Amino acid sequence: MFDHIEFANPNYFYFLLIIPALIIWYWFRHKESQADLQVSSTQTFESSKKSIKQYLYYILIALRMLAIGLLIIALARPQSSLSRQDVSIEGIDIVMALDVSSSMLAQDLKPDRLEAAKTVAGRFFDGRPNDRIGLVIFSGETFTQCPLTTDHSVIKNLFKDIKSGMIQDGTAIGDGLATAVNRLKESEAISKVIILLTDGVNNAGSIDPISAAEIAKLYGIRIYTIGVGTIGTAPYPVASPFGGIQYQQMEVKIDEDLLKEVTAMTDGKYFRAVSTRKLEQIYAEIDKLEKSKIDVTEFRRKQEEFLPLVVLALMLFGLEFILRKTIFKTLS
Repeated sequence: MFDHIEFANPNYFYFLLIIPALIIWYWFRHKESQADLQVSSTQTFESSKKSIKQYLYYILIALRMLAIGLLIIALARPQSSLSRQDVSIEGIDIVMALDVSSSMLAQDLKPDRLEAAKTVAGRFFDGRPNDRIGLVIFSGETFTQCPLTTDHSVIKNLFKDIKSGMIQDGTAIGDGLATAVNRLKESEAISKVIILLTDGVNNAGSIDPISAAEIAKLYGIRIYTIGVGTIGTAPYPVASPFGGIQYQQMEVKIDEDLLKEVTAMTDGKYFRAVSTRKLEQIYAEIDKLEKSKIDVTEFRRKQEEFLPLVVLALMLFGLEFILRKTIFKTLS
């Protein structure tokens, strides 16, 4: 709804002073235009009264003055201002870099780390309908699963196809970061964010994670890192020599110092997810952090509103002309 009306040329309001002057001029002109008749006595006319038509004649002057006033207001260029306060402006680009190495099959998160990460991330994206989101997956190598898009249904469908073993095994954190940075470097968004989720130590790839973080900082990209895995050991599926799958307790190794350093370089934050519930809380916190960073106080759009005034003024001039030539027509 329009909050208020502003005028681009308010100085034109001084022309409204013409209207009282015109009214006075019309008054004296009307008196002088009446015919004079000399009679010996006015007693005959004392009982006569002015007709309603005579009183209504002044409507012509009122219509003309109102039309002139509307034209002067139109010259002042009224503009409606549509404004809204305390909104989160659209314009966040987010790329998720997801570790799909074999260790993501550990079941300290339910049903396992990878499936828990996919489910929670999907809910996170559902809560940000105005953001462009991309997806990068990495293990021993990396590739872009989905470029930046506002079609979140595409992201969710691609999530379903992600599984461990899609690409060479390993944990190339630096390559995963670098690929995500490459997807964001040309972005003109208000805020550019990488959410990197991993459960291991950088042991593959050709790019050092610190170097990738330096490039991200150069492009104004903020990095949030999530180390996923419980403290101690976690059940990990291995092939049984007799066929089938059995679970062994494997030590959880996450290079938290590296992940903290990466986030510190880009004004981000490191999180540790030791359970699915904790992972949900982490995404909720990231959601709040990113919304608060781009809150704006006001969005405003102006629109010219003079045309209705001009149309109404022309209609009043037309009505005055018709009445003057019909009902109030005089001989002159």
